[in-house]
Amino acid sequence: MKKIIGSLIMGSLLVLASACGNDNADPQETPTGDENVEATEHNLRLAHNLSEDHPVHMGLERFVEIVEERSEGQITMEIFPNAVLGEEREILEQVQVGGVDITKVSAASLENFSSQYSVFSLPYVFSDEDHFFTSMDSEVVQDLFDSTNEEGFVGLTWYDSGARSFYTKDQPILHPDDLSGLRIRVMDSQTQIEMMEELGGSPTPMPYGEIYTALQSGVVDGAESNPTALTTGKHGEVAKAFSFDEHARIPDIVVISSDLWNELTEGQQELLRDAAKESTEYQKELWAEAINQAIDEAEEMGVEFFYPDQEPFFEAVQPMHEKYREDEQIAELLDAFEALR
Repeated sequence: MKKIIGSLIMGSLLVLASACGNDNADPQETPTGDENVEATEHNLRLAHNLSEDHPVHMGLERFVEIVEERSEGQITMEIFPNAVLGEEREILEQVQVGGVDITKVSAASLENFSSQYSVFSLPYVFSDEDHFFTSMDSEVVQDLFDSTNEEGFVGLTWYDSGARSFYTKDQPILHPDDLSGLRIRVMDSQTQIEMMEELGGSPTPMPYGEIYTALQSGVVDGAESNPTALTTGKHGEVAKAFSFDEHARIPDIVVISSDLWNELTEGQQELLRDAAKESTEYQKELWAEAINQAIDEAEEMGVEFFYPDQEPFFEAVQPMHEKYREDEQIAELLDAFEALR
């Protein structure tokens, strides 16, 4: 019954959102530089699965603000946060069919739709934060964003999601051996599942919103994410040991429906891309502040932080890199990132 009610609510929201969509749009001359080309007004739906106090949501709010201001109201957006239109995979599927226009989705989830995105889920691809930032702003990543037009979505920009590390109810993870026999929640990503297997743990995929209860009830022994999960997700109430092994830096990707993207004028496309990139710089600053604040708040919750030697973790997952290099496109991405170290 709960599932039926939930489906009815989601359906109603989509119908309501569609009423504010692209129908009955009036053509106007674009204010973004396409002379002698008529541009259509667009009222867009932007949905994601995070809360309003999350840096990603704030980054998306900044994106909307810039777009609406610079388009002089020609492009407007309504944001649906908190997974009201579904979790990441569900929203991305709606983007593919035009039910939602724009969303934020983890690159780990995108690998289920485009195998090249697996590169971001591979452990220890980036040596540090600066290497990660430089790689994400590279031409090769922009080419990747453009490569999924036929899959139903196009990348606009990326958001920082920090370095992912392990946290458990009470046992610090100081060496891969410490993961042996532990059930660790991972994202619904084949790469993440393989990583856990290489490290000796038992991967348990589940939606983000189920982690707290799973930790509390013992369905899982731990999870892997960044420190904000301890506070915004309140996981620090039930998980008291956080170990900075920093095994992956998986970005969030802001994507737009291919159908909508291909309807836009070049000027509108340029406006959206520029606004998205500016919002990334804003979100990066918010993210850095949020991490520091999360650590302080988590310590007040009784969480203890540990700093293991990362080398044993790095060595344990090298077979994954060798395996994924068999894919020529992923090998090219890895080589491009390596050249930017």
